[in-house]
Amino acid sequence: MQAQCPECSTHFQLPDEKVPDRPFKVRCPKCQHVVGLPGRGGATPAPEEPAAGAQGPTPEAPPPAPPAPPAAPPRREHTGSDQAEDALVALTDSAQAAALTSALGRLDYNVDVVEDVEEGARLLEQGAYAVAVTSRGGAGPGGSMTLAQRILRLTADPRRRVFVVLVDEGFNTADGTRAWAAQADLVIDSRDVATCEGVIRSTLQERKRLYQPYLDARRRIETE
Repeated sequence: MQAQCPECSTHFQLPDEKVPDRPFKVRCPKCQHVVGLPGRGGATPAPEEPAAGAQGPTPEAPPPAPPAPPAAPPRREHTGSDQAEDALVALTDSAQAAALTSALGRLDYNVDVVEDVEEGARLLEQGAYAVAVTSRGGAGPGGSMTLAQRILRLTADPRRRVFVVLVDEGFNTADGTRAWAAQADLVIDSRDVATCEGVIRSTLQERKRLYQPYLDARRRIETE
């Protein structure tokens, strides 16, 4: 699939085998702007033309195809400015998900709530999100991996791009040692989700300060 960034006009190619049927998002490899794409099902093939000299009545033209759906997950909870970064919340507890969605929205993140582990993992691999909030949890039905386990399998570059928050009642909020052991950027006690906005803000600021030299160097390399 060919794609073009609307922000910097960069053209880039996506492998056809990795293009899903549904609308999806990727980050521009040059300016990191989130680009919405329609997926395989976004275009409707034109009807075939009748062969020259064919007999019989001319078939009635089909009605025009409906416009493709917007390239965004259907459960967007907040929409900030075009320059705001995107965040993913994947929690089975709806009250916790709502509290963290509100907190990230107030921090000017566009928040998507995704329940499908495969969808969330695919979007994270494509670099669509700057923040991911999930729980450790156990393995799913049939031993399928949790989103937290899928995050651990990310390669170095997409993993550096995403700020990972794990929520669990066994954590002490903002415990750096437990976060390091869980390979997360921040851990939150599930009982603290209603009051965790301040610690999310301060930890995000510290992480951005530490990673800014790496991000600046990467952008210079991409533009050379």
